[in-house]
Amino acid sequence: MTETFFIRDLILPELETEISKTRRLFDALPDGEANFKPYEKSMTLGRLAGHTTDLFRLMTLTLTSSELDMAASWRSYTMDSKAELLGRFKENAGGALAAFKQISDDAFHHLWTIRRGSAVLFSGERFFYFRNQGINQIIHHRAQLGIYLRTLGLPLPGMYGPSADGI
Repeated sequence: MTETFFIRDLILPELETEISKTRRLFDALPDGEANFKPYEKSMTLGRLAGHTTDLFRLMTLTLTSSELDMAASWRSYTMDSKAELLGRFKENAGGALAAFKQISDDAFHHLWTIRRGSAVLFSGERFFYFRNQGINQIIHHRAQLGIYLRTLGLPLPGMYGPSADGI
């Protein structure tokens, strides 16, 4: 007898783990450094942290709608304080997790579109967008935030094992 695996069941442990790792990194961010940039072309720490938590909100929209027009309804968040960031993160990650637990395998294969006005940024399978622009992009931005911590001389928590700082 062949065992059936559902996308949700396969990805849920990974999503829960990435939420936990993101929280651990956000806990390590300094308060009062929202305007810090390691390099001139970098986003500020507040903008990058805000963008990272916004990605969990984007995950929810990806799972619960068929389209997002960023020009009409998307407002980017920039962290002002660590407490505010952690509150938004709890709300955004909780919403993404709840939406993920409700979606069917069939719905993962539906068309999902993101646009900015008339410019289509992506139109394709919902699962691909969720995985690529959700989970993978969060991992990418966590790594960037790790560079911000290192540049500030702050300890970096381990993500996939211990860091050189032992935390």
